[in-house]
Amino acid sequence: MSNSQFAFIQRQSVPDRATLQASLDRLGFDLQLHPDFTRFDDSGFLPFTLNGTEGPGFEIHYSEAQDVVGDDENFAAIAGGRDYCITMTWGGRMKDLACVMMVSCALAQDFGAAVSYEGEEPSPLEEMLHTVQVALKEAAKEK
Repeated sequence: MSNSQFAFIQRQSVPDRATLQASLDRLGFDLQLHPDFTRFDDSGFLPFTLNGTEGPGFEIHYSEAQDVVGDDENFAAIAGGRDYCITMTWGGRMKDLACVMMVSCALAQDFGAAVSYEGEEPSPLEEMLHTVQVALKEAAKEK
């Protein structure tokens, strides 16, 4: 089963590699973007180095917000007028969830993104930061 998280953001605010990495670092996350990370051009699996371990990550896709929300008025309200969407999809591994949540926290904190899990109301940053800690704790139990 896959999970999807949507980060609605203004297109001009989508961070490049250096800016996103700086945001992750400021948040205190031990998460390194892949050296080839390229905003807008990346599509498909995006690997990270999490706490020194290479390999966890998620599927990433960039699109116009309207293409994601369609006619769903509630989803459009979540987008809140932001014109772009970064979709992050992952399976059941907690390491992958940790990567999604860390990137989501950075996007929300520093780039004005509204982050929605599966179309639900966006969680406050504090709640997302807590989810990062829970995911990391559970990820430590994974092989």
